[in-house]
Amino acid sequence: MRRIGFIAFPDFQVLSLSTLSVFECANMLAQEPFYDLHILSETGGPIRTSSGLTLETEAFGEADFDTLIVLGTLVAKPTFSSGLLTYVRNAPRKARRVASICTGALVLAEAGLLDGRRATTHWAYARDFKKRFPAVTVEEDRIFIIDGSIWTSAGCTACVDLALAMVESDAGRELARSVARDLVVYHRRAGGQTQHSALLELGPKSDRVQSALDYARQNLHTVLTVERLAEAAHLSPRQFSRAFQEETGQSPAKAVENLRAETAMAMVEDGRHSIDFIAREVGFGDRNRMRRAFVRRFGRSPQEVRRDARDS
Repeated sequence: MRRIGFIAFPDFQVLSLSTLSVFECANMLAQEPFYDLHILSETGGPIRTSSGLTLETEAFGEADFDTLIVLGTLVAKPTFSSGLLTYVRNAPRKARRVASICTGALVLAEAGLLDGRRATTHWAYARDFKKRFPAVTVEEDRIFIIDGSIWTSAGCTACVDLALAMVESDAGRELARSVARDLVVYHRRAGGQTQHSALLELGPKSDRVQSALDYARQNLHTVLTVERLAEAAHLSPRQFSRAFQEETGQSPAKAVENLRAETAMAMVEDGRHSIDFIAREVGFGDRNRMRRAFVRRFGRSPQEVRRDARDS
């Protein structure tokens, strides 16, 4: 059985513990319990979360773990005790892999575990992170990153994607999919996906523009002209184009390209289909057009994304 230790500290953010549910669900779905779960802290006993709840913990010790995961915090400028940093600094000698959730990456960085490595954290903290830890290559637009034995994730629900990736690595894709299905998670996002959803960025205000976006998302494989989108919104092409620009700040063509690129990114990282197939499936038509869209949105080509995903 693999021992998983969650490293807590005062004012940690309780959402970080959603990762625990992933491993708990894996235990229920596996033929026999696969993970042994522990919540750790420097002193043991009750630890207060940022929301005021308290959680019972075990004190740090000499026990070995398969995985140690540092939880995150919403505190703007957190300070970490010397005991916490010492334990985390020695974590690679106690565990096969060490991970952080959201701003838990600050703990790894202060402990020196991220020097010379790639890492991610919540986008809102990334700029300050880069200034404080110049020896770390911070990739702020990633869901999670695996660099050797060190795993880091972005904020909030990205920790679920990280945990599902761990289950997939440990026990196979089918169990990870079953866990995602039981947790009603639509899809395990691959690590390279952007922290900002194209649909979230658009943020339409009216139901008509939202209807057009829903139609576009469900029909990316087709030719999506302004006329077709306007029809879905029950507006004239001229009215639709004006309303879309006013509500989203983008042209319909740019928004559709971003939706296609985001969908293609997940398929490229998954690695089950060729680049040419993906380009046709999401409506780019050919790999060259998709490559240009990838470079504009992600700064990398589909081939680079796939290579990075394969290396990870």
